[in-house]
Amino acid sequence: GFLDHVVLGNEEWNPWEGDERNELVASQQRYEANLKMIKNARSHLEQTSLRVQIWGKAAIGLYLWEHIFGGHLQPPDVTAQWREGSQKAGKTYFSFITGPSVVPGYFSVEAENVVLVLNGREKAKIAYATQWLHYAQTLIQTNKIQHVAVVLLGNEQCNNEWIQPYLKRHGGFVNLLFVTYDYALVNEEDIFQWPLGVATYRNFPVVEPSWSMLHDPRSYLCNFLGTVYKNSSRETLMEILKQDGLDKLCWIAAREQWQPQETNESFKNYQDALLQSDLTLCPVGINTECYRIYEACSYGSLPVIEDVMTLGDCGNSSMYHSAPLQLLKTMGAPFIFIKNWKELPAVLEKEKKMNLQEKIQRRKKLIEWYRNFKAWMRHKFISTLENSFLPSDKG
Repeated sequence: GFLDHVVLGNEEWNPWEGDERNELVASQQRYEANLKMIKNARSHLEQTSLRVQIWGKAAIGLYLWEHIFGGHLQPPDVTAQWREGSQKAGKTYFSFITGPSVVPGYFSVEAENVVLVLNGREKAKIAYATQWLHYAQTLIQTNKIQHVAVVLLGNEQCNNEWIQPYLKRHGGFVNLLFVTYDYALVNEEDIFQWPLGVATYRNFPVVEPSWSMLHDPRSYLCNFLGTVYKNSSRETLMEILKQDGLDKLCWIAAREQWQPQETNESFKNYQDALLQSDLTLCPVGINTECYRIYEACSYGSLPVIEDVMTLGDCGNSSMYHSAPLQLLKTMGAPFIFIKNWKELPAVLEKEKKMNLQEKIQRRKKLIEWYRNFKAWMRHKFISTLENSFLPSDKG
């Protein structure tokens, strides 16, 4: 054994030599195994990896990229002619391009799979969206790309018939449609409801919750900053707020006409109102779903929602027993839903009795829910694309 060698005076003998040789062989085997693993992973990646290019030609693309995906864009300047970003998620490598310079035929198509973000609100927007669809169709016909999904800012009354012929199920080429509002044709197979999100066209930011946002007392019970249309439920809301002097406890700034052009001052005012009030009143407009709901969530101000269906073709299918706001309700949104603003005084009375600790808990719950909601939408979006675009292993 070991002692024998020592006694024999064999100075050159290395007692660890066997171990070293074994270690060398083992490390060589580990190296080869790793190499094999990397090769496998790479070929596996090549088999299962998806490259998806998102063409953001409507402002809701920014909600998808910056708010839901948590992605960044270069340059950060929102007025830049061309902005881009990329990220790996799931089995997919996503790249995103947006800006006025992204014009059909004038940029390189860098993926076999494309998500087109389009605005279908009104006629002029639809005409523009159609040009993009025709461009994508040409790319499919010439085998430049393989799959197309569309994220659509739908019409507020859900008149989206124009997109139908482009869908695969109607002989078109669009594999998947993600569309805003309670569109009656949502089927969870190839047509999915998508959240409206915040008003990115007004540069509403991604808000990181701060300690003070969660813990500080807020000066107002509620807020409503917006347009009050003649003979609308918003008029009723204003009357009810004035009746018991409740408007003194809330931050109310009503205007008679809609102003698309936000000034820096009016926008800061709006953000302050969300930050300084515990509840945000969300009366219906043309549709029940509005940017205000998501913007209030961003600041931990609980939406109080007028839970009524608006005119038009939204949610008139059997699937929509919980319309309006099917998507938010399905995801367990912790909002206050009321059928009539006459219920508001009771809500505000209850609010007055809540202590700060209860409000802090509620804010935390709301912000946590909203974070989870965005994470779930991201997961759903990615897995839906992968399930539809990746070759299935069954064959």
